[in-house]
Amino acid sequence: MTAPAPSRFDEPWQAQLFTLTVALNEAGHFGWLEWTEAFGAVLARRGAERAQDGSADYYDAWLEALEGFLDRKGHAPLAEARAVRAAW
Repeated sequence: MTAPAPSRFDEPWQAQLFTLTVALNEAGHFGWLEWTEAFGAVLARRGAERAQDGSADYYDAWLEALEGFLDRKGHAPLAEARAVRAAW
Protein backbone atom coordinates (compact mmCIF):
# COMPACT_ATOMS: atom_id res chain seq x y z
CA MET A 1 0.00 0.00 0.00
CA THR A 2 1.38 3.41 -0.94
CA ALA A 3 1.36 6.26 1.54
CA PRO A 4 -0.96 9.13 0.65
CA ALA A 5 1.03 12.28 -0.06
CA PRO A 6 0.17 15.26 2.15
CA SER A 7 -1.11 18.30 0.30
CA ARG A 8 1.65 20.51 1.68
CA PHE A 9 4.48 20.83 4.12
CA ASP A 10 4.92 24.05 6.06
CA GLU A 11 8.52 23.32 7.05
CA PRO A 12 11.31 21.14 5.61
CA TRP A 13 11.40 18.86 8.67
CA GLN A 14 7.80 17.86 7.99
CA ALA A 15 8.69 16.61 4.52
CA GLN A 16 11.71 14.81 5.94
CA LEU A 17 9.56 13.17 8.62
CA PHE A 18 7.05 12.00 6.03
CA THR A 19 9.82 10.68 3.77
CA LEU A 20 11.49 8.87 6.67
CA THR A 21 8.22 7.17 7.61
CA VAL A 22 7.59 6.06 4.03
CA ALA A 23 11.17 4.77 3.72
CA LEU A 24 10.85 2.76 6.95
CA ASN A 25 7.60 1.27 5.68
CA GLU A 26 9.07 0.42 2.28
CA ALA A 27 12.09 -1.20 3.99
CA GLY A 28 9.66 -3.53 5.77
CA HIS A 29 10.08 -2.21 9.31
CA PHE A 30 6.30 -1.92 9.73
CA GLY A 31 3.08 -2.16 7.79
CA TRP A 32 1.07 0.88 6.78
CA LEU A 33 -2.02 -0.32 8.63
CA GLU A 34 0.02 -0.82 11.79
CA TRP A 35 1.46 2.70 11.40
CA THR A 36 -1.90 4.37 10.79
CA GLU A 37 -3.36 2.73 13.90
CA ALA A 38 -0.46 4.03 16.02
CA PHE A 39 -0.66 7.51 14.48
CA GLY A 40 -4.45 7.59 14.83
CA ALA A 41 -4.17 6.76 18.52
CA VAL A 42 -1.83 9.71 19.08
CA LEU A 43 -4.11 12.04 17.11
CA ALA A 44 -7.12 10.90 19.12
CA ARG A 45 -5.34 11.39 22.46
CA ARG A 46 -4.00 14.80 21.50
CA GLY A 47 -7.38 15.88 20.11
CA ALA A 48 -9.05 14.90 23.38
CA GLU A 49 -6.56 17.05 25.30
CA ARG A 50 -7.10 20.22 23.23
CA ALA A 51 -8.21 21.41 19.81
CA GLN A 52 -5.68 20.69 17.09
CA ASP A 53 -4.78 23.17 14.34
CA GLY A 54 -4.35 20.55 11.61
CA SER A 55 -0.92 21.76 10.51
CA ALA A 56 1.88 22.07 13.06
CA ASP A 57 -0.10 19.92 15.50
CA TYR A 58 -0.49 17.23 12.84
CA TYR A 59 3.25 16.87 12.27
CA ASP A 60 4.05 17.15 15.98
CA ALA A 61 1.65 14.23 16.50
CA TRP A 62 3.24 12.38 13.57
CA LEU A 63 6.69 12.77 15.14
CA GLU A 64 5.43 11.73 18.56
CA ALA A 65 3.78 8.66 17.05
CA LEU A 66 6.86 7.68 15.05
CA GLU A 67 9.16 8.05 18.05
CA GLY A 68 6.91 5.92 20.23
CA PHE A 69 6.32 3.42 17.45
CA LEU A 70 10.04 2.93 16.77
CA ASP A 71 10.71 2.58 20.49
CA ARG A 72 8.03 -0.09 20.92
CA LYS A 73 9.25 -1.97 17.83
CA GLY A 74 12.83 -1.94 19.16
CA HIS A 75 14.22 0.10 16.25
CA ALA A 76 15.20 3.24 18.18
CA PRO A 77 15.03 3.83 21.93
CA LEU A 78 12.88 6.83 22.80
CA ALA A 79 15.80 8.64 24.49
CA GLU A 80 17.88 8.27 21.33
CA ALA A 81 15.04 9.48 19.12
CA ARG A 82 14.52 12.52 21.33
CA ALA A 83 18.25 13.35 21.14
CA VAL A 84 18.04 13.20 17.34
CA ARG A 85 14.92 15.39 17.46
CA ALA A 86 16.76 18.01 19.52
CA ALA A 87 19.66 17.99 17.04
CA TRP A 88 17.27 18.09 14.08
